[in-house]
Amino acid sequence: MSEGGLGVQDKERIARAALARLMEPQDSVGLALVHVAGAVDALGVATGELRTGPALEQEISAVLRDGGGPASWPGLQDSLKRWAPRVADLAPERDLETMRRLGGRMIMPGDDLWPEQLSDLGLQEPLCLWWRGHEQELPSASHAIALVGSRDSTGYGASVTGDFAYGLAQRGLTVVSGGAYGIDANAHRGALNGGVAGLPTIAVMAGGVDRFYPSGNEDLLRAVCTQGAVISEVPPGSAPTRYRFLQRNRLIAALASVTVVVEARWRSGALNTAHHAETIGRVVAAVPGSIHSANSAGCHRLLREGGAVCVTDVGEIAELAGAMGESDAEDKDEGAAVHDGLSLEDLILLDALPLRSSSSVEKLSVVAGLSTVAVRAGLGRLGLLGLAVSERGAWKRGKNA
Repeated sequence: MSEGGLGVQDKERIARAALARLMEPQDSVGLALVHVAGAVDALGVATGELRTGPALEQEISAVLRDGGGPASWPGLQDSLKRWAPRVADLAPERDLETMRRLGGRMIMPGDDLWPEQLSDLGLQEPLCLWWRGHEQELPSASHAIALVGSRDSTGYGASVTGDFAYGLAQRGLTVVSGGAYGIDANAHRGALNGGVAGLPTIAVMAGGVDRFYPSGNEDLLRAVCTQGAVISEVPPGSAPTRYRFLQRNRLIAALASVTVVVEARWRSGALNTAHHAETIGRVVAAVPGSIHSANSAGCHRLLREGGAVCVTDVGEIAELAGAMGESDAEDKDEGAAVHDGLSLEDLILLDALPLRSSSSVEKLSVVAGLSTVAVRAGLGRLGLLGLAVSERGAWKRGKNA
């Protein structure tokens, strides 16, 4: 990895490209190391080119503690042993050249194309994204909707998803999904048919963007590349493992303001996406189905446990995203306070939110005397009203409060 004559940005890009291959997504210790030392020095430490000491480990421990990482960890030497087998295969310039050959690129925090809403993931914000498609700024979270659900969707689920995606794209909203069979595929297809401008849809992949997976969706994903974007946090050539499918779900949730679960079994990856959305204060919605259908059992579970809003049409989803909030606000009495219509739980949660510093969901749960599930759902509602704002995974009062 020659760095002679390279500028600061180029060195940073090469380092992040190398780290993305060296470390698995959501490697808390690796991400904390980058947070403490910066990407370039973190690569030097991770590959054994730079020595470490107790001070570095103490700083990593502090970042892990503050960022919701593991309560205890065996030390940096354990991670170095875990990363060592991959060091010999690092070729970041090759990976970057592969993306250029594919007509894509790698983007990182600070780039114009970097989606700022990913910072809500805090320590779990990805090191970089590998991108194929339109080189256009991704929409803000308020202009993106995630549609997720079962791979073995029913005709009902496919029809509902296609209608939702088409209608959302017609309203200028971007549909985010995971490129898989079933609900994902219908979400992308409906958005492509309804897109009027910008990026109608984004596919977040579990493997490298050099190979479209699953192969049965190759034509669809090529169309997404042509009209929208296909992105991944793992470099080209990476296999789409089961673990990486679960990891990418947090990106789907973070990119959008609302995650809509159309169909999901009792134990489904879509519920994992919904959990990530709740964790960072995004709104979760679910579509009701037949009580006789196992494919809707997960949706009904979300609704019963109180973590999701029931939606049955495109307008309800757009309203949750705030797309219709301006016109609604004009009809309200100017003298009415925005929190007049809040439930008792939301008023209690609003009182618990700090004015200047920010607080975690767990701390807010203690202060407000509410369950963490109720706090996450309430933060989503308060966030849409501008009464609460998220800063790297923590929360405080918004300007409207």
